Amino acid sequence: MKNLDLPHLLDLAQKAGADSAEAYQTTGLGRSVQFEANRLKQIETGEEEGTALRVWYQGRPGLAVAQGSADPQALVEKAIALSAFGSIEAPELCTQGPEFAEKRIDRIAVESLIAFGQEAIAAVRDRYPQAICSGGYSEEVSSVRLINTTGLDVHYTSHSLDGYLGAEWTRGDDFLQVYEGETVLGTANPQQLAALVLQKLEWAAQSSAVPTATMPVLFTTKAVDTLLGAVMSALNGRQVIQQASPWFALIGEQVLSPLLTLSQDPNRIPYETPFDDEGTPTVALDFVKAGILRTFYGDRATSRQLGIAPFGNGFRGDLGSYPRPGLFNLVIAPGNIDLSTLIAKMGDGLIVDQVLGSGASISGEFSVNIDLGYHVVAGEVVGRVKDTMIAGNAYECLKNIVALSSEQSWEGSLLTPSFLLESVAVTARTSPLSS
Repeated sequence: MKNLDLPHLLDLAQKAGADSAEAYQTTGLGRSVQFEANRLKQIETGEEEGTALRVWYQGRPGLAVAQGSADPQALVEKAIALSAFGSIEAPELCTQGPEFAEKRIDRIAVESLIAFGQEAIAAVRDRYPQAICSGGYSEEVSSVRLINTTGLDVHYTSHSLDGYLGAEWTRGDDFLQVYEGETVLGTANPQQLAALVLQKLEWAAQSSAVPTATMPVLFTTKAVDTLLGAVMSALNGRQVIQQASPWFALIGEQVLSPLLTLSQDPNRIPYETPFDDEGTPTVALDFVKAGILRTFYGDRATSRQLGIAPFGNGFRGDLGSYPRPGLFNLVIAPGNIDLSTLIAKMGDGLIVDQVLGSGASISGEFSVNIDLGYHVVAGEVVGRVKDTMIAGNAYECLKNIVALSSEQSWEGSLLTPSFLLESVAVTARTSPLSS
Protein backbone atom coordinates (compact mmCIF):
# COMPACT_ATOMS: atom_id res chain seq x y z
CA MET A 1 0.00 0.00 0.00
CA LYS A 2 1.49 3.35 -1.07
CA ASN A 3 0.99 6.33 1.24
CA LEU A 4 -0.30 9.59 -0.17
CA ASP A 5 2.49 12.16 -0.51
CA LEU A 6 1.43 14.75 2.06
CA PRO A 7 3.67 17.67 0.93
CA HIS A 8 2.44 17.14 -2.64
CA LEU A 9 -1.14 17.14 -1.34
CA LEU A 10 -0.68 20.52 0.36
CA ASP A 11 1.01 21.91 -2.73
CA LEU A 12 -1.99 20.91 -4.84
CA ALA A 13 -4.36 22.48 -2.32
CA GLN A 14 -2.56 25.81 -2.41
CA LYS A 15 -2.39 25.77 -6.20
CA ALA A 16 -6.15 25.20 -6.21
CA GLY A 17 -6.63 28.39 -4.19
CA ALA A 18 -6.75 27.15 -0.60
CA ASP A 19 -5.82 29.85 1.93
CA SER A 20 -4.42 27.24 4.34
CA ALA A 21 -4.34 23.47 4.52
CA GLU A 22 -3.50 20.59 6.82
CA ALA A 23 -2.96 16.89 6.07
CA TYR A 24 -3.34 14.24 8.77
CA GLN A 25 -2.36 10.64 8.06
CA THR A 26 -2.58 7.49 10.16
CA THR A 27 -1.25 4.02 9.47
CA GLY A 28 -1.75 0.95 11.59
CA LEU A 29 -0.62 -2.65 11.65
CA GLY A 30 -2.41 -4.94 14.05
CA ARG A 31 -2.14 -8.60 14.99
CA SER A 32 -4.43 -10.47 17.32
CA VAL A 33 -5.29 -13.95 18.51
CA GLN A 34 -8.74 -14.79 19.85
CA PHE A 35 -9.90 -17.70 21.95
CA GLU A 36 -13.47 -18.90 22.32
CA ALA A 37 -14.88 -21.79 24.36
CA ASN A 38 -11.37 -22.53 25.70
CA ARG A 39 -9.85 -22.95 22.21
CA LEU A 40 -8.01 -20.79 19.73
CA LYS A 41 -10.62 -19.43 17.33
CA GLN A 42 -8.75 -17.14 14.95
CA ILE A 43 -5.58 -15.23 14.17
CA GLU A 44 -5.97 -11.88 12.48
CA THR A 45 -3.51 -9.48 10.86
CA GLY A 46 -4.68 -6.17 9.48
CA GLU A 47 -3.15 -3.09 7.94
CA GLU A 48 -4.88 0.21 7.32
CA GLU A 49 -4.05 3.72 6.22
CA GLY A 50 -6.14 6.86 6.10
CA THR A 51 -5.57 10.49 5.18
CA ALA A 52 -7.65 13.53 6.09
CA LEU A 53 -7.18 16.80 4.19
CA ARG A 54 -8.53 19.96 5.80
CA VAL A 55 -8.50 23.17 3.76
CA TRP A 56 -9.65 26.72 4.30
CA TYR A 57 -10.97 28.08 1.02
CA GLN A 58 -12.25 31.66 0.94
CA GLY A 59 -12.23 31.52 4.73
CA ARG A 60 -14.38 28.38 5.02
CA PRO A 61 -13.14 24.96 6.17
CA GLY A 62 -13.62 21.78 4.16
CA LEU A 63 -12.61 18.25 5.11
CA ALA A 64 -12.14 15.25 2.82
CA VAL A 65 -10.95 11.74 3.68
CA ALA A 66 -9.27 8.95 1.73
CA GLN A 67 -8.73 5.39 2.90
CA GLY A 68 -5.64 3.76 1.42
CA SER A 69 -4.31 5.06 -1.87
CA ALA A 70 -6.27 7.78 -3.65
CA ASP A 71 -6.06 10.43 -6.35
CA PRO A 72 -4.59 13.46 -4.54
CA GLN A 73 -6.13 15.96 -6.97
CA ALA A 74 -9.58 14.46 -6.45
CA LEU A 75 -9.11 14.67 -2.68
CA VAL A 76 -8.21 18.36 -2.93
CA GLU A 77 -11.21 19.09 -5.14
CA LYS A 78 -13.54 17.31 -2.76
CA ALA A 79 -12.24 19.23 0.28
CA ILE A 80 -12.63 22.55 -1.51
CA ALA A 81 -16.13 21.64 -2.68
CA LEU A 82 -17.17 20.75 0.88
CA SER A 83 -15.83 24.07 2.19
CA ALA A 84 -18.87 25.75 0.60
CA PHE A 85 -20.93 24.29 3.45
CA GLY A 86 -18.64 25.56 6.21
CA SER A 87 -18.85 28.75 8.25
CA ILE A 88 -16.20 31.42 7.89
CA GLU A 89 -13.47 30.96 10.51
CA ALA A 90 -9.82 31.71 11.05
CA PRO A 91 -7.54 28.67 10.65
CA GLU A 92 -6.23 27.28 13.94
CA LEU A 93 -2.91 25.82 12.81
CA CYS A 94 0.04 24.89 14.97
CA THR A 95 3.38 26.31 13.84
CA GLN A 96 5.86 24.44 16.03
CA GLY A 97 5.90 20.79 17.01
CA PRO A 98 7.43 19.03 20.01
CA GLU A 99 10.94 17.68 20.35
CA PHE A 100 11.00 13.97 21.17
CA ALA A 101 12.88 10.82 20.27
CA GLU A 102 11.19 7.84 18.64
CA LYS A 103 11.64 4.64 20.62
CA ARG A 104 12.64 1.27 19.29
CA ILE A 105 9.71 -1.07 18.74
CA ASP A 106 10.15 -4.79 19.25
CA ARG A 107 7.37 -6.75 17.59
CA ILE A 108 5.91 -9.82 19.28
CA ALA A 109 5.61 -13.13 17.45
CA VAL A 110 2.12 -14.48 16.86
CA GLU A 111 3.24 -17.70 18.53
CA SER A 112 3.89 -15.71 21.71
CA LEU A 113 0.44 -14.13 21.59
CA ILE A 114 -1.09 -17.60 21.31
CA ALA A 115 1.00 -18.89 24.20
CA PHE A 116 -0.10 -15.94 26.41
CA GLY A 117 -3.77 -16.74 25.78
CA GLN A 118 -3.33 -20.47 26.36
CA GLU A 119 -1.49 -19.88 29.62
CA ALA A 120 -4.17 -17.54 30.98
CA ILE A 121 -7.03 -19.90 30.10
CA ALA A 122 -5.21 -22.92 31.52
CA ALA A 123 -4.66 -21.13 34.83
CA VAL A 124 -8.40 -20.49 35.22
CA ARG A 125 -9.48 -23.98 34.16
CA ASP A 126 -7.01 -25.63 36.50
CA ARG A 127 -9.11 -24.19 39.35
CA TYR A 128 -12.50 -24.08 37.64
CA PRO A 129 -12.61 -26.81 34.96
CA GLN A 130 -16.30 -26.13 34.39
CA ALA A 131 -15.61 -22.52 33.33
CA ILE A 132 -15.89 -21.62 29.65
CA CYS A 133 -13.17 -19.13 28.82
CA SER A 134 -12.67 -16.63 26.04
CA GLY A 135 -9.90 -14.14 25.58
CA GLY A 136 -6.98 -13.07 23.49
CA TYR A 137 -4.04 -10.77 22.99
CA SER A 138 -3.64 -8.02 20.41
CA GLU A 139 -0.65 -5.98 19.34
CA GLU A 140 -0.87 -2.74 17.42
CA VAL A 141 1.74 -0.47 15.85
CA SER A 142 0.30 2.89 14.82
CA SER A 143 1.88 5.90 13.16
CA VAL A 144 0.60 9.46 12.88
CA ARG A 145 1.92 12.21 10.66
CA LEU A 146 0.58 15.75 10.44
CA ILE A 147 1.78 18.60 8.23
CA ASN A 148 0.31 22.00 7.44
CA THR A 149 0.99 25.07 5.33
CA THR A 150 2.73 26.94 8.18
CA GLY A 151 5.63 24.48 7.80
CA LEU A 152 4.74 22.08 10.60
CA ASP A 153 5.69 18.45 9.92
CA VAL A 154 5.49 16.05 12.88
CA HIS A 155 5.08 12.31 13.30
CA TYR A 156 5.30 9.57 15.91
CA THR A 157 4.82 5.82 16.19
CA SER A 158 3.20 4.00 19.10
CA HIS A 159 3.18 0.35 20.11
CA SER A 160 0.74 -1.38 22.44
CA LEU A 161 -0.06 -4.90 23.60
CA ASP A 162 -3.34 -5.70 25.34
CA GLY A 163 -4.89 -8.88 26.67
CA TYR A 164 -8.30 -9.83 27.94
CA LEU A 165 -9.75 -12.89 29.61
CA GLY A 166 -13.35 -13.79 30.30
CA ALA A 167 -14.93 -16.73 32.10
CA GLU A 168 -18.53 -17.95 32.00
CA TRP A 169 -19.81 -20.15 34.79
CA THR A 170 -23.30 -21.65 34.75
CA ARG A 171 -24.76 -23.24 37.88
CA GLY A 172 -28.36 -24.27 37.35
CA ASP A 173 -30.29 -21.07 36.64
CA ASP A 174 -27.38 -18.90 37.71
CA PHE A 175 -25.19 -17.49 34.94
CA LEU A 176 -21.99 -15.66 35.83
CA GLN A 177 -19.72 -13.78 33.43
CA VAL A 178 -16.44 -12.27 34.59
CA TYR A 179 -13.88 -10.45 32.46
CA GLU A 180 -10.57 -8.71 33.06
CA GLY A 181 -8.08 -6.90 30.85
CA GLU A 182 -4.34 -6.33 30.80
CA THR A 183 -2.47 -3.39 29.34
CA VAL A 184 1.01 -4.79 28.97
CA LEU A 185 3.88 -2.71 30.33
CA GLY A 186 7.01 -4.57 29.29
CA THR A 187 6.25 -8.30 29.38
CA ALA A 188 2.81 -9.89 29.29
CA ASN A 189 1.72 -11.55 32.52
CA PRO A 190 -1.02 -14.11 31.74
CA GLN A 191 -0.83 -15.53 35.27
CA GLN A 192 -1.64 -12.16 36.80
CA LEU A 193 -4.54 -11.69 34.36
CA ALA A 194 -5.87 -15.13 35.29
CA ALA A 195 -5.47 -14.33 39.00
CA LEU A 196 -7.82 -11.36 38.63
CA VAL A 197 -10.49 -13.56 37.04
CA LEU A 198 -9.98 -16.29 39.64
CA GLN A 199 -10.44 -13.78 42.47
CA LYS A 200 -13.79 -12.67 41.04
CA LEU A 201 -14.93 -16.27 40.51
CA GLU A 202 -14.04 -17.08 44.12
CA TRP A 203 -15.97 -14.06 45.41
CA ALA A 204 -18.97 -15.12 43.32
CA ALA A 205 -19.04 -18.72 44.54
CA GLN A 206 -22.04 -17.87 46.75
CA SER A 207 -24.90 -15.41 46.35
CA SER A 208 -25.72 -12.87 49.04
CA ALA A 209 -28.65 -10.50 49.46
CA VAL A 210 -27.52 -6.94 50.10
CA PRO A 211 -29.96 -4.70 52.02
CA THR A 212 -31.57 -1.63 50.54
CA ALA A 213 -29.69 1.13 52.31
CA THR A 214 -27.07 3.83 52.06
CA MET A 215 -23.70 2.18 52.60
CA PRO A 216 -19.98 2.27 51.77
CA VAL A 217 -19.37 1.30 48.14
CA LEU A 218 -16.07 0.35 46.56
CA PHE A 219 -15.84 1.02 42.81
CA THR A 220 -13.18 -1.14 41.17
CA THR A 221 -11.08 0.34 38.38
CA LYS A 222 -13.53 -1.09 35.84
CA ALA A 223 -16.45 0.71 37.46
CA VAL A 224 -15.05 4.16 38.34
CA ASP A 225 -16.01 5.49 34.91
CA THR A 226 -19.61 5.37 36.18
CA LEU A 227 -18.66 8.45 38.21
CA LEU A 228 -15.83 9.98 36.21
CA GLY A 229 -17.81 10.56 33.03
CA ALA A 230 -19.40 13.59 34.70
CA VAL A 231 -15.99 14.96 35.70
CA MET A 232 -14.59 14.56 32.19
CA SER A 233 -17.57 16.47 30.81
CA ALA A 234 -17.28 19.20 33.44
CA LEU A 235 -13.62 19.76 32.46
CA ASN A 236 -14.46 20.07 28.74
CA GLY A 237 -13.77 23.63 27.62
CA ARG A 238 -16.74 23.68 25.25
CA GLN A 239 -19.08 22.90 28.13
CA VAL A 240 -17.41 25.69 30.10
CA ILE A 241 -17.88 28.23 27.30
CA GLN A 242 -21.57 27.31 27.11
CA GLN A 243 -21.77 27.48 30.93
CA ALA A 244 -23.17 23.95 30.87
CA SER A 245 -20.37 22.75 33.14
CA PRO A 246 -21.21 23.07 36.85
CA TRP A 247 -17.57 24.10 37.30
CA PHE A 248 -17.45 26.93 34.77
CA ALA A 249 -16.78 29.57 37.45
CA LEU A 250 -14.96 27.44 40.02
CA ILE A 251 -11.26 27.66 39.07
CA GLY A 252 -9.28 27.57 42.31
CA GLU A 253 -12.20 26.11 44.27
CA GLN A 254 -12.52 22.72 46.00
CA VAL A 255 -14.71 20.62 43.68
CA LEU A 256 -13.73 17.06 44.64
CA SER A 257 -12.27 15.16 47.57
CA PRO A 258 -8.79 16.28 48.65
CA LEU A 259 -7.72 12.70 47.91
CA LEU A 260 -8.29 13.20 44.18
CA THR A 261 -5.68 14.49 41.74
CA LEU A 262 -6.49 14.18 38.01
CA SER A 263 -3.62 14.75 35.59
CA GLN A 264 -2.66 14.15 31.99
CA ASP A 265 0.71 12.55 31.33
CA PRO A 266 1.85 12.56 27.69
CA ASN A 267 4.84 10.34 28.45
CA ARG A 268 2.99 7.59 30.28
CA ILE A 269 3.91 4.17 28.88
CA PRO A 270 2.57 2.57 26.72
CA TYR A 271 0.45 5.42 25.34
CA GLU A 272 3.04 8.13 24.83
CA THR A 273 1.45 11.01 22.89
CA PRO A 274 3.87 13.82 21.97
CA PHE A 275 1.26 15.90 20.09
CA ASP A 276 -2.45 15.95 19.49
CA ASP A 277 -4.42 15.73 16.24
CA GLU A 278 -3.80 19.42 15.53
CA GLY A 279 -0.04 19.07 15.97
CA THR A 280 -0.04 20.92 19.30
CA PRO A 281 2.64 19.60 21.68
CA THR A 282 1.03 17.81 24.60
CA VAL A 283 1.66 19.12 28.09
CA ALA A 284 1.79 17.34 31.45
CA LEU A 285 -0.50 19.11 33.89
CA ASP A 286 -3.04 18.72 36.68
CA PHE A 287 -6.70 19.42 35.92
CA VAL A 288 -7.63 18.84 39.56
CA LYS A 289 -4.99 18.91 42.31
CA ALA A 290 -5.97 17.54 45.73
CA GLY A 291 -9.58 18.23 44.84
CA ILE A 292 -9.00 21.84 43.71
CA LEU A 293 -9.93 22.75 40.13
CA ARG A 294 -6.87 24.03 38.25
CA THR A 295 -7.84 24.27 34.57
CA PHE A 296 -9.97 22.93 31.72
CA TYR A 297 -9.07 21.20 28.44
CA GLY A 298 -9.79 22.15 24.85
CA ASP A 299 -8.65 22.09 21.26
CA ARG A 300 -6.86 25.15 19.87
CA ALA A 301 -10.03 27.11 19.10
CA THR A 302 -11.63 26.31 22.45
CA SER A 303 -8.46 27.18 24.37
CA ARG A 304 -8.26 30.54 22.61
CA GLN A 305 -11.87 31.29 23.59
CA LEU A 306 -11.10 30.33 27.18
CA GLY A 307 -8.00 32.52 27.21
CA ILE A 308 -5.68 29.63 28.11
CA ALA A 309 -2.73 28.04 26.33
CA PRO A 310 -3.53 24.87 24.35
CA PHE A 311 -2.30 21.79 26.19
CA GLY A 312 -2.56 19.32 23.30
CA ASN A 313 -6.19 18.26 23.72
CA GLY A 314 -7.52 18.53 20.18
CA PHE A 315 -8.49 15.05 18.97
CA ARG A 316 -10.51 13.59 16.11
CA GLY A 317 -13.15 10.98 16.79
CA ASP A 318 -12.25 9.57 13.37
CA LEU A 319 -10.60 10.77 10.17
CA GLY A 320 -13.83 12.36 8.97
CA SER A 321 -14.21 14.52 12.09
CA TYR A 322 -12.79 17.91 12.92
CA PRO A 323 -10.63 18.11 16.05
CA ARG A 324 -12.63 18.49 19.26
CA PRO A 325 -11.64 18.79 22.93
CA GLY A 326 -10.49 15.38 24.11
CA LEU A 327 -8.66 13.70 26.96
CA PHE A 328 -5.76 11.27 26.73
CA ASN A 329 -3.61 9.53 29.32
CA LEU A 330 -5.81 10.77 32.15
CA VAL A 331 -4.14 9.64 35.35
CA ILE A 332 -5.71 9.55 38.79
CA ALA A 333 -3.07 9.48 41.52
CA PRO A 334 -3.27 6.29 43.62
CA GLY A 335 -3.70 6.00 47.36
CA ASN A 336 -1.47 4.13 49.78
CA ILE A 337 -3.75 1.23 50.79
CA ASP A 338 -3.93 -2.00 48.81
CA LEU A 339 -7.30 -3.28 47.62
CA SER A 340 -7.54 -6.17 50.07
CA THR A 341 -6.96 -3.80 53.00
CA LEU A 342 -9.57 -1.38 51.67
CA ILE A 343 -12.12 -4.19 51.63
CA ALA A 344 -11.19 -5.25 55.16
CA LYS A 345 -11.63 -1.69 56.41
CA MET A 346 -14.96 -0.95 54.71
CA GLY A 347 -17.07 -2.90 57.21
CA ASP A 348 -20.45 -3.72 55.65
CA GLY A 349 -20.86 -2.54 52.10
CA LEU A 350 -20.83 -3.27 48.39
CA ILE A 351 -18.14 -3.77 45.75
CA VAL A 352 -19.19 -2.63 42.26
CA ASP A 353 -17.15 -4.24 39.47
CA GLN A 354 -19.30 -4.20 36.32
CA VAL A 355 -22.41 -2.12 35.61
CA LEU A 356 -25.19 -2.11 33.06
CA GLY A 357 -26.15 1.21 31.53
CA SER A 358 -24.39 4.53 31.12
CA GLY A 359 -22.82 6.38 33.99
CA ALA A 360 -23.24 9.96 35.16
CA SER A 361 -23.91 12.71 32.65
CA ILE A 362 -22.66 16.27 33.08
CA SER A 363 -25.46 16.82 35.61
CA GLY A 364 -23.77 14.22 37.81
CA GLU A 365 -26.88 12.09 38.25
CA PHE A 366 -26.53 8.34 37.77
CA SER A 367 -28.68 5.26 38.29
CA VAL A 368 -27.27 1.95 37.08
CA ASN A 369 -27.88 -1.74 37.54
CA ILE A 370 -25.00 -3.81 38.85
CA ASP A 371 -23.90 -6.49 36.42
CA LEU A 372 -21.25 -7.85 38.78
CA GLY A 373 -20.96 -6.84 42.40
CA TYR A 374 -20.14 -8.34 45.77
CA HIS A 375 -21.58 -8.04 49.24
CA VAL A 376 -19.09 -7.24 52.00
CA VAL A 377 -19.91 -8.04 55.63
CA ALA A 378 -17.51 -7.13 58.45
CA GLY A 379 -14.73 -6.57 55.92
CA GLU A 380 -15.16 -9.94 54.20
CA VAL A 381 -16.60 -10.65 50.75
CA VAL A 382 -19.49 -13.05 51.38
CA GLY A 383 -20.94 -13.43 47.89
CA ARG A 384 -22.22 -12.03 44.65
CA VAL A 385 -25.23 -9.70 44.61
CA LYS A 386 -28.12 -9.83 42.13
CA ASP A 387 -31.01 -7.55 41.18
CA THR A 388 -29.23 -4.58 42.72
CA MET A 389 -28.76 -1.00 41.58
CA ILE A 390 -26.98 2.11 42.79
CA ALA A 391 -27.91 5.76 42.33
CA GLY A 392 -26.67 9.17 43.33
CA ASN A 393 -24.82 12.25 42.17
CA ALA A 394 -21.25 11.70 40.97
CA TYR A 395 -19.96 15.09 42.11
CA GLU A 396 -21.27 14.55 45.63
CA CYS A 397 -19.96 10.99 45.73
CA LEU A 398 -16.51 12.14 44.65
CA LYS A 399 -16.41 14.68 47.46
CA ASN A 400 -16.85 11.86 49.97
CA ILE A 401 -14.04 9.45 49.14
CA VAL A 402 -12.73 7.45 52.07
CA ALA A 403 -9.65 6.05 50.32
CA LEU A 404 -8.07 5.16 46.98
CA SER A 405 -6.31 1.87 46.31
CA SER A 406 -2.56 1.78 45.81
CA GLU A 407 -3.06 -0.39 42.71
CA GLN A 408 -3.89 1.28 39.38
CA SER A 409 -4.94 -0.17 36.05
CA TRP A 410 -5.57 1.16 32.56
CA GLU A 411 -9.23 1.37 31.56
CA GLY A 412 -9.02 2.65 28.00
CA SER A 413 -7.03 5.88 28.16
CA LEU A 414 -7.69 6.26 31.90
CA LEU A 415 -5.18 5.05 34.52
CA THR A 416 -7.04 4.81 37.80
CA PRO A 417 -7.12 3.22 41.25
CA SER A 418 -10.25 1.81 42.88
CA PHE A 419 -12.42 4.24 44.88
CA LEU A 420 -13.94 3.58 48.30
CA LEU A 421 -16.86 5.97 48.84
CA GLU A 422 -18.34 6.81 52.21
CA SER A 423 -21.99 6.26 51.24
CA VAL A 424 -24.02 5.50 48.13
CA ALA A 425 -27.71 4.63 47.84
CA VAL A 426 -28.13 0.91 47.13
CA THR A 427 -31.45 -0.66 46.15
CA ALA A 428 -31.98 -4.42 46.07
CA ARG A 429 -35.31 -5.66 44.71
CA THR A 430 -35.21 -8.97 46.59
CA SER A 431 -34.11 -7.72 49.99
CA PRO A 432 -36.07 -6.30 52.90
CA LEU A 433 -35.76 -2.59 53.54
CA SER A 434 -33.00 -1.65 55.91
CA SER A 435 -32.34 1.59 57.71
